[in-house]
Amino acid sequence: MPPPRDQQLLVRAARLYYEEGRSQNEVATALEVSRSSVSRMLTAARERGIVRIQINDPTGRDLGLESELAGRFGLRDCRVAEIHSGDRPLARVGDLGARWLLETLQPGQQVGVSWGHGLQAVVQHIPDEGGLDVEVLPLVGGLSAVDSAITGEELVRDLAGRVGGSFQRLHAPALLTSKAGRDVLLAEPTVQRTLEAARRAQVAIVGIGSVGHGSSAALVKAMNLTAEEQARFDAAGPVGDLCARFFDADGSPLTGPADDRVLGLSLADLAAIGTVAGVAAGPEKASGALGALRTRVLDVLVCDSSLARALLTWDAR
Repeated sequence: MPPPRDQQLLVRAARLYYEEGRSQNEVATALEVSRSSVSRMLTAARERGIVRIQINDPTGRDLGLESELAGRFGLRDCRVAEIHSGDRPLARVGDLGARWLLETLQPGQQVGVSWGHGLQAVVQHIPDEGGLDVEVLPLVGGLSAVDSAITGEELVRDLAGRVGGSFQRLHAPALLTSKAGRDVLLAEPTVQRTLEAARRAQVAIVGIGSVGHGSSAALVKAMNLTAEEQARFDAAGPVGDLCARFFDADGSPLTGPADDRVLGLSLADLAAIGTVAGVAAGPEKASGALGALRTRVLDVLVCDSSLARALLTWDAR
């Protein structure tokens, strides 16, 4: 091992190994030292700051947060977009969600899709290349109360076109004005067949709603609840929704008029699907995403680092 003053020998060993790509045996021959000495030199070069190793993840993922979230919530997989100043969290999350979906889907599978801005971002980041023979299925009816670009019917058709697969339509709204109206549509054979096919999907990817924000806020408004029903709904403590099915902070599903008017899969139906991924971005989604994780429906979470940190903080309270 060279004395501390012989920095040049360490620099030379480091250049040969790291910059020129020579093996430790080749470095040893060039410097006329033993291979074990080269190993000690390279270690010393790192310890003294001569060599600094930086790992850059081209997908911009925060692996530490992914591991912590997966361990805390028992997730099978987790993708966290590392967000920096000037980044657009939703776009970054959409890119990671698209990568996860393309890695996960196998030819011949069925994939269920909900709706929302998070799902729209995922679909927009799927390359329009085709070649993946899958069937895309709606998990919930359409929602006229929000931008048509993020409704289930649009996203189902767009995703199928991008991956080159087939799709089914659900010719029914997500919300009805009464349970009786919902039940009439559920009795229609075409609606029954589509929902049953969605229940048999191997993979589902869903947006996570948070009460008071985005599509989730539009859902509550579209329910057209009476004053008494609204009071009961608020008293139940809703924090978020998956496929228009609301749950409280503990992840327990809410029952009553708000649930009775939804045309789509239930939380129990979603939980029975083999792999369910939830997508959300931004710390404002923390309460909804935390409740969603506690439903035990989600196997995978795709989010950004600001939301990931908020989830860990909220769960620790």
